[in-house]
Amino acid sequence: MATTPSPLRTVVGNLCLGSAPDSWGVWFPEDEHQVPYTRFLDELAAAGYEWLELGPYGYLPTEPAVLAEELAVRGLKVSGGTAFGALHRPEAWDDMLAHVRQVAALTAATGAHHLVFIPPMYRDEKTGGFTESPELTAEQWAGFGRAADRLGKLLLDEYDVRLVIHPHADSHIQTQPEIERLLNESDSRYTNLCLDTGHVAYGGGDNLDLIRRFGERVGYVHIKQMDPEILVQVATEKLSFGEAVKRGVCVSPPAGVPKPDDVVAELARLDAELFVIVEQDLYPCAPEVPLPIAVSTRNYLADCGLAGTRRPVLDDNQG
Repeated sequence: MATTPSPLRTVVGNLCLGSAPDSWGVWFPEDEHQVPYTRFLDELAAAGYEWLELGPYGYLPTEPAVLAEELAVRGLKVSGGTAFGALHRPEAWDDMLAHVRQVAALTAATGAHHLVFIPPMYRDEKTGGFTESPELTAEQWAGFGRAADRLGKLLLDEYDVRLVIHPHADSHIQTQPEIERLLNESDSRYTNLCLDTGHVAYGGGDNLDLIRRFGERVGYVHIKQMDPEILVQVATEKLSFGEAVKRGVCVSPPAGVPKPDDVVAELARLDAELFVIVEQDLYPCAPEVPLPIAVSTRNYLADCGLAGTRRPVLDDNQG
């Protein structure tokens, strides 16, 4: 059943801070190296966050009433859902759509209006082995934008959920030319960008340039940093993203690139309301590691002007 799109006046100002299971070392619905979802939610609230992204479907409760209760008792709200799928494989459309529908239904049930769609990695997350070619064929590229728009229209019409495509290391939407090609070959009514600052940097892109030139297509943000020294190792040793994460490529601010204060200042200039979700890939990590990082990151971002629901204040020399 079609729905009327809702206005996204969810926050005061234009940037609203949140976090995600990823910042607690959660990559999979179930995994022996991950903390229970109750600990994640408890620590998220303890760290001072109000908003969260759902993370891999099945990690948090998928029954809307159960999830709503778990969130309500901790004073938490949902910024968006997270889904994984291949838009370059027409033969996989039905299976992908079935998964996305599950995520979209749960997302909508929480009152959220964004679905972060992550392309599949062409290297195995745990072994680093190649699972497919790192380059799309001309035929696959030709259908990519159309497939994204088809999915985005369905999500908007049926769930009042907006599709934002998430660039990712070791995926076919990783480098800035790939990101720009997707945006240029898709319709802004249905397909927009989840700007993941860390993955853009990992792929050699320029976050500030993307915000300035494609600001109207930035619909959602993941904010993270990468260690430039490990990025050199990635390039010279041809490391997989999983191996790079084990080496500590994702770092807490202000230790890496890009500089969060520059990103926040540029985002604050946009005429848009955006969720900015902290993500620091930590899988696998010891259970006691995430909470102190979450607290220090939140405090650092607050100093950059990004705190809860307050619009960042630009000083005179920032324009």
